[in-house]
Amino acid sequence: MTLFPAFLKLAGRRCLVVGAGRIAEGKIEGLLRAGADICVVAPQATPRIRAWARSKKVTLRARRFRAADLKGIFLCVAATSSPALHAEIFKQARRHSVLCNVVDDPEHCDFYYGAVVRRGALQIAISTGGHSPALAQRLKRLLEREFGAEYESWLDEIGEIRKKLFAGKISPARRRLLLHRLASEKSFVNFVRRHKRKSK
Repeated sequence: MTLFPAFLKLAGRRCLVVGAGRIAEGKIEGLLRAGADICVVAPQATPRIRAWARSKKVTLRARRFRAADLKGIFLCVAATSSPALHAEIFKQARRHSVLCNVVDDPEHCDFYYGAVVRRGALQIAISTGGHSPALAQRLKRLLEREFGAEYESWLDEIGEIRKKLFAGKISPARRRLLLHRLASEKSFVNFVRRHKRKSK
């Protein structure tokens, strides 16, 4: 089965995380970064997740999962230690037409978490379709060396110039040409040189 690659906009969307242990922390952190409206359901939670709840970053319901928890939810992550509970969550998510990811259980996933290289607005996601997360992590390390921290500020600069080009009176063909030049390898090399001179 071929996966459909996509970057979801989760800002303001209701997301459910079942489980509040160390693994759930990482999943919650990613959802927080995306601006999701997060509800966490678990009888017990780590200190970090409880702190997020106290600061109103997440809603924490200290109890067991109920099928009704999926009402109005866009996306669900199951991160408990119970395979039986995971199977039930996935089944209920399907009934409610909710996208579901069960940690470390590819058979019970509508989507997978990719290994992601982040450089500001630049995100490079790697997926092996659940076949080898270890390979995805190795490729991530390779890409982190290839795309250094300077890509973040370079992309910010490109974004600002792009806004000005779209706001100005310029033909679409000319604008497209300039945008491709901005994103070229030559443009990146010149950007790095400029910033090296400034830092001296």
